[in-house]
Amino acid sequence: MEAQWNDPAALAQRFAPAVYRLAFARTGSRTDAEDVMQEVFLRLVKSKPVFDSEAHAKAWLLRVASNCANDLFRLPWRKREEPLDEDISAPEAPQEGSVTLAVLALPARYRIPIHLYYYEGYSVAEIAKIINKSEGTVKSRLSRARALLKTQLKEGDPS
Repeated sequence: MEAQWNDPAALAQRFAPAVYRLAFARTGSRTDAEDVMQEVFLRLVKSKPVFDSEAHAKAWLLRVASNCANDLFRLPWRKREEPLDEDISAPEAPQEGSVTLAVLALPARYRIPIHLYYYEGYSVAEIAKIINKSEGTVKSRLSRARALLKTQLKEGDPS
């Protein structure tokens, strides 16, 4: 019997929310996050990796999600700017002064480590493996992101 962590359908059901949250944290767009999530699970089905454990499967999916989100910004059509169509309604945005809004305002290199550390519960060592950076780099980015968040949230505090 094949382990559940090697079944693409079970992995999709189990980890789709985590993949989506990471993609949204990186892209800031529901549509782009959905595209990234679809690409991640398409790559899972095509490559058929064999995982040692559920944690290995989740780390693989999140690393692919991070890479796919980065790839999205390299596409040529992303570099073109066009005026917004007046008939399109904007998606519901996070409330002013919220932590989510502050995290989304961070530079991209800080958003993913913050998301993985606080929202997904990964350790610094695990994040380093997922984003392919050293532990020192991850610690530095977390520290700088916390400082930026502290400043942003203080500026939004009416008291």
